[in-house]
Amino acid sequence: MTAILREDARFILERAIEAVLPEPAVRNFLHSRTPPPRVTLIAIGKAAWRMAQAALAEWGDAIVQGVVVTKYGHSQGELPGLEIYEAGHPLPDANSLAGARRALELVDPLGADDFVLFLVSGGGSALFEALPEGVTLDDLQAVNEQLLRSGANIVEVNAVRKRLSLVKGGRFAQRAAPARVLTLALSDVLGDRLDTIASGPAYPDATTAETVRAIVEKYRLSLSPTLRQLLEQETPKTLDNVETHIIGSVRLAVEAATKAAQGRGYIPLTLTTTLDCEAREAGRFLAAIARTVRTEQKPLPPPCAILCGGETVVTVTGSGKGGRNQELALAAAIALAGLPDVVLASVGTDGTDGPTDAAGGLVDGDTVARLTACGVNAEQALADNNAYTALQASGDLLITGPTGTNVNDVTLLLVGAARSAR
Repeated sequence: MTAILREDARFILERAIEAVLPEPAVRNFLHSRTPPPRVTLIAIGKAAWRMAQAALAEWGDAIVQGVVVTKYGHSQGELPGLEIYEAGHPLPDANSLAGARRALELVDPLGADDFVLFLVSGGGSALFEALPEGVTLDDLQAVNEQLLRSGANIVEVNAVRKRLSLVKGGRFAQRAAPARVLTLALSDVLGDRLDTIASGPAYPDATTAETVRAIVEKYRLSLSPTLRQLLEQETPKTLDNVETHIIGSVRLAVEAATKAAQGRGYIPLTLTTTLDCEAREAGRFLAAIARTVRTEQKPLPPPCAILCGGETVVTVTGSGKGGRNQELALAAAIALAGLPDVVLASVGTDGTDGPTDAAGGLVDGDTVARLTACGVNAEQALADNNAYTALQASGDLLITGPTGTNVNDVTLLLVGAARSAR
């Protein structure tokens, strides 16, 4: 039965990702609008290439110039009239600067009769960057590295990033003014906070310098005097040239997963679409739910599907390789050890989990036994943040390749029916 559950989990997650692919979302929105005569297209994020391709399919005759900045490996070739940059993620690199610099060169001369179509998806914070005077790429990478390792959530991370940038926190739209800016966003942020998606380049910033000071102290960030001074500068609180729409989110992905689970005969329950805690704690919690379903048939009788959407965090204390979805899955596998007919899968909808080629993990009650047979200590791997190596050894990595979208993570727990009833 476990093999059937694993197959079902893959099917359900595939339907979740299909539901938030950028092409239909972009095309459906633009199809209902009449394009302005001259459009400058700027697309940033892991889904930027596919969003730009969809925009060209609808508004191609009106798009006269543009820039696409996406993650390495996420471009699928040339796009007519557009310049394509592949850049670093989760840490910005020289191409992140080059792509943003070119975008600013295109929008700086625009006037009140001009129009910018700004396509935004997750990953834009690292991929699209312009630095204030006195800040180097090394400075920015060091701050980002501290934030990513600290356990800070995405809202906290982006609050700091905004003040070390010339394009984040509403400053890109400010540079494009007086041109009008239409932003279409795929949300990878809990609660769909518009000022946090890609660090809000074209949306008024709700965070303040006081907010950022508290984050610096909370995580004991090591910052130079120059960086600390920049963190005190306020970001735009109003923008009158911007219209913004969210066209995809993890909520839609979870809704699609629910329908797919029902179609496969599972009773579905969505716990949350704003999961926000340590990845390993989420894994242990979901494993505890699985044991309660198996022993008490609560909160649902099997066969059932428990779903979560959101974005967990990892506080890195080890030197291993992995990502939040892999860490969640490994922690769940340890807690599920020996439990029959249960699988848990956790996946980044963009197809990449942390600095790895895996999208996440798919584990079951026999995962720990497979690891032991390979000579891998699951507990030690988890302690060393080495989920990738462990799940690779047990055959439990989920590898999808880049999906072209990015709307947080989806976690799925399947508990099968009793063997006699299946």
